[in-house]
Amino acid sequence: MISPSSTSPALSSVEDNGLFFRTAPSDARQGVVMAEVLKEKGIMSVALTYTNNDYGKGLADSFQSAFEEVGGSVTLSAAHEDGKADYSAEVASLASAGGDMLVVAGYVDQGGRGMIQASLDSGAFDAFFLPDGMYGDSLVELLGADLDNTIGTISGNDSPGAAMFAELAEAAGFDSTSSYAPESYDAAALLLLSMQAAGSTDANAYKEKVVEVANAPGEKIYPGELGKALELIAAGPDIDYVGVSAVELIGPGEAAGNYRIYGFEGGERQTLEYR
Repeated sequence: MISPSSTSPALSSVEDNGLFFRTAPSDARQGVVMAEVLKEKGIMSVALTYTNNDYGKGLADSFQSAFEEVGGSVTLSAAHEDGKADYSAEVASLASAGGDMLVVAGYVDQGGRGMIQASLDSGAFDAFFLPDGMYGDSLVELLGADLDNTIGTISGNDSPGAAMFAELAEAAGFDSTSSYAPESYDAAALLLLSMQAAGSTDANAYKEKVVEVANAPGEKIYPGELGKALELIAAGPDIDYVGVSAVELIGPGEAAGNYRIYGFEGGERQTLEYR
């Protein structure tokens, strides 16, 4: 498996017999990026809510550790359950603990959205930090200008490959900035190229080639150049698959990872920076 969207830090140490890779960066890195952004904006006290599963708990722990390391304070870290009709009790507990912002490590169409709505309805919080699971147009359509005090992170970069992918996506009729669209393209490409390099569709054979085709040295391969890459591999030269997300695999199949930091103005999402 080469996952474009599995971000749990626990997957870094899972027993996988070398068969698991990901093009999305681990939430261990996302937590550090979130902490850095908050510190730079002078927000040093936050409440934290997370969806009650491995994704939510892993990201919450990663963020809290990184935030405290840079001098920040998490007033309360509390889980929420998805699928509830009312989140007022959870929000009341977080509001009592205080904090300049509510960090919502949840899902955009589940409890995460419910936590934000309950916060706004009660006046408990009007500023939010939204990691990757909270990225989606449905939230923007629902809340609009109520999100103007909100910051978010989603995997992304401004590399040449991302610009090339945007052109390909526009011609094909889809949004290149959709959650994990770049990483999905790259995951599929790595599978294809690894099979070609191994001369086999047996995962136990081509798993040995994934890092080889993903990393330097070799001729750089960008979106739209998969045919060229297949021909190069068949002829013998090494390739360095850069792709959309500036692919670089580290450790046990981990993506080094880049993030797009975004905010809102007048209810419209705007990119603030990449890191």
